[in-house]
Amino acid sequence: MESNETEVAVSSLNDTDLSPQAGDALLVVDVQNDFLPGGSLAVRHGDDVIAPLNGYGEIFHRRGLPIFASRDWHPANHISFTAQGGPWPPHCVAHTHGAEFPADLCLPPATEIISKATRIDRDAYSAFQETRLVEALHEREIVRLFIGGLATDYCIRATVEDALGNGFGVVLLGDAVRGVNLHPGDGEKALRAMEEEGAVVVGHGVAS
Repeated sequence: MESNETEVAVSSLNDTDLSPQAGDALLVVDVQNDFLPGGSLAVRHGDDVIAPLNGYGEIFHRRGLPIFASRDWHPANHISFTAQGGPWPPHCVAHTHGAEFPADLCLPPATEIISKATRIDRDAYSAFQETRLVEALHEREIVRLFIGGLATDYCIRATVEDALGNGFGVVLLGDAVRGVNLHPGDGEKALRAMEEEGAVVVGHGVAS
């Protein structure tokens, strides 16, 4: 961890109400090789989220707060793939390099991994969909999530909406997300929508 990465993360959370504390957890969403430059479903500049997430992760780890990381963990013939009539090229197939977290993403050993979209016939953008994330958060007495990762306009938005719908507070790490932007401006629209739905966005406008 470079010290300046931690300093950047701290500067984004300098308000007392936003300082991570008991009852908070960090949720890193789908930062996987296939979503990074060179991957089969790359998000433009997706690797830019890694440094700020490492900074936030250092804060949470140092304070003894839980860290969760979600991942797509697809069967080889998943319904979302174009060969099965879905909208996306094959990506994040379980046990392949594309599904792995990048080597430079610093996840502490105690990070709890949440695998999603593991069934052939069901897709899942949200880290909450058909996973044990809600139960795991309740077990740890978590009431607020700090969320960053990929991609703003798909899995981040779905995860934030489900977090809010399940009664969790949400701090969206705007400097640690990037959008697919299939249509220009989709990422920024998603950020505004999540704010309107109740998420607190820090670093809003830094990256969408």
